[in-house]
Amino acid sequence: MSGIVQYVIVRGDLLKSLGWPVGAVIAQACHACCAVTHLFYNDPDTQTYLADLDNMHKVVLEAPDEKSINDLKTKLEENNVSYKLWIEQPENIPTCLVVKPYPKEQVQKYFKKFKLFKH
Repeated sequence: MSGIVQYVIVRGDLLKSLGWPVGAVIAQACHACCAVTHLFYNDPDTQTYLADLDNMHKVVLEAPDEKSINDLKTKLEENNVSYKLWIEQPENIPTCLVVKPYPKEQVQKYFKKFKLFKH
């Protein structure tokens, strides 16, 4: 793989304080990953990422709450970083943000304050 990575940021409070089942939280990340791949399917980095399916690299990080995921969304928009924020319906709750595949060095700096997601 050519140093292309996809960052997945999941809200930890869904499990810890809102009581969501682990499977439901994982489903949010799956929805967001599928959606961002569809939205940016023709992007050259996405195509490179998909060309070697057995070696895809994802980093799954934890945002502590809704505010932190919304702050990240704003920062990504300000810097023209392509992403999908998954908003679970009908509850209208932002649950997971996934960036399209990027060369790691282009986007790593936006995720330094987040820790690896742990259950």
